[in-house]
Amino acid sequence: MSDLVPLPAVLLDRLARVGLDVEAILARAKIPRSRFNDAAPHGTTAEFFALWRAVEETAQGEDIGLRLGVDTPAHQQTIASLAALHSPTLGEGLEKLARYKRLVCPEQITIRVTRGEARIRFEWLLAEGHPPAMLIDCIFTSIVSLARRGTGTALGVRRLELTRRRANEAMLRQHFGCDIRFDAPFDTIVLDEKALALPMVTHNAQLLALIVPGLESALERDGSSRSLADDVRSALHQGICGERPAVGKVAKSLGMSPRTLQRRLGELGTSYQKLLDDVRRRSARRLLANTDLGAGEVAFLLGFEELNSFTRAFHVWEGTTPTRWRANAR
Repeated sequence: MSDLVPLPAVLLDRLARVGLDVEAILARAKIPRSRFNDAAPHGTTAEFFALWRAVEETAQGEDIGLRLGVDTPAHQQTIASLAALHSPTLGEGLEKLARYKRLVCPEQITIRVTRGEARIRFEWLLAEGHPPAMLIDCIFTSIVSLARRGTGTALGVRRLELTRRRANEAMLRQHFGCDIRFDAPFDTIVLDEKALALPMVTHNAQLLALIVPGLESALERDGSSRSLADDVRSALHQGICGERPAVGKVAKSLGMSPRTLQRRLGELGTSYQKLLDDVRRRSARRLLANTDLGAGEVAFLLGFEELNSFTRAFHVWEGTTPTRWRANAR
């Protein structure tokens, strides 16, 4: 899986327009300005997060992420966002956004409908740490703004579920007009299921006919460059939430038997257990560092049958206990 995230020069322009010191941000993030002037400027997930952490550390207001995410100009929108905006319904638009987002960066969007709710979950697959809070604020604001613009309505959000400790609750509640749930296992926007059927007033069938074939071709090329290990890692990210991540279930989702899956992973020099450990390790670090969830709750979310099993595994990964690691991270 390619760890490339766009670093467009227009991002620096937007940072400057909200009053931020761009040079100070770049210096703190240790990213030279020349990186933004290439024909196709890209950085790694770690560099992109470092840039946003520098924004957090230099910003004078906690609402910078919200301000940056409102009404992104059309010329700055990704091709995935344009495909979403010109879809027939909001549900189809969000599905297109989720489908084509991986062409832009290693961010996975998962949409699940359950109990009358549409849950839109966001994960960075190759991140060592959690995305900076202002980056999530910016992404969530841009998604909600796109949905409201596309449907021509003041679309209501049921709630936001954030993988962070309680902070700026009044600001977030006022901006999004909904309840905010902290210490969540994943960053999630929750809409009413009925909202997915809303027609998009920005629907443009002719434009879709022009851009979708190119996006599908790009997906085919992306698929040919992705390995089975990438697909397993993505499946684990989608399925790991309070449920034991059985190899049989993952193999079935990929259309093969467990034995075939294990054999093909072995040919790639890895194994199902190694990939599972990697996903669990990254998720454990993210939850311990950014939430107040207890170690037992983290163990449950990662699919461990008991706390002791999680503690032993974590000690192998990090050389210390979850509690001590969290204390050091803070």
